Amino acid sequence: MSAATAAPLLRAEGLSVAFQGARGWMTAVEDISFALSPGETLALVGESGSGKSVTAMAVARLHAGAAGTRATGHLRWRGAGGDEADLLALRGEALRRVRGREIAVVFQDPGSALDPLFTIGDQIAETLRHLRGLGRREAAEQAVALLDLVGIPDPPRRAGEYPHQLSGGMRQRAVIALALAGEPRLLIADEPTTALDVTIQAQIVDLLRDLQSREGMAMIFVSHDLGLVAGLAHRICVLYAGQVVEEGPAAEVLAAPRHPYTRALLDCIPSLEGEPPRGIPGLMPNPLAPPPYCRFAERCAMAVPACREGPVPLLDAAPGRRSRCIRWEEVA
Repeated sequence: MSAATAAPLLRAEGLSVAFQGARGWMTAVEDISFALSPGETLALVGESGSGKSVTAMAVARLHAGAAGTRATGHLRWRGAGGDEADLLALRGEALRRVRGREIAVVFQDPGSALDPLFTIGDQIAETLRHLRGLGRREAAEQAVALLDLVGIPDPPRRAGEYPHQLSGGMRQRAVIALALAGEPRLLIADEPTTALDVTIQAQIVDLLRDLQSREGMAMIFVSHDLGLVAGLAHRICVLYAGQVVEEGPAAEVLAAPRHPYTRALLDCIPSLEGEPPRGIPGLMPNPLAPPPYCRFAERCAMAVPACREGPVPLLDAAPGRRSRCIRWEEVA
């Protein structure tokens, strides 16, 4: 069964996440909905502050229990046995059985994700013992095997090294190995190539694609770079100021965007013809007081008075495609 036709592994329904600060509650993401099938890659794309990482971390429940954090809506997760649970309702041991084992995260900065006081092999082995109940010897052997799986050369030697002894690319591969220790069904990659040069970025993306195909995982890939996700994602969710503004099959979104913000993000990619990339003028709205109309209107060259008359819902732009723009048919 293909990723497009399989029953959803995860369904986000009206997900909203808010944080409390000195000036009150700030809604970081609002009314986010999407579905993710087994073996499918969903890319969450947008500028810094758009809400993509908050959305991804909410799926992993990494905000759970934090003071001044409020998550509402539903995250319906289909477990290995076929039973469905709402991730937002899980507590204690029920949450621990899912987080790390069934849902794992590759963080943006491998330097802070790895403990500098322990060897790479020890960190992976400890995770294997905790998540899969392996003995010390078997965990150590499996740690080396995972390093080999993610393409680290001479894995027995690297397993005995500390994070500072590895290059940035190898540290990120080690973090991916750490995430794979629990044999997850969903891998969340939160901008895993941000601190890497372009050549290493391509290697990490290729690695994630190969691992997903080999292991049959679903993946949520967070990035600000539409060019980077072009060869990786099956579907794309474009976020702006905490809202989904466009969603659809990756190839269709990239070839024919249906929201001016998506078009603007594509214009930020350098052209092969040598044309300089175009920036997006202006700033995102104040998250403490977003406008009660289209949140992109103040930066949008296509805005008309109707764009400021009230909230814009997600509109069906085509089968399987949605756009939060009243002029989606005119977006070139």
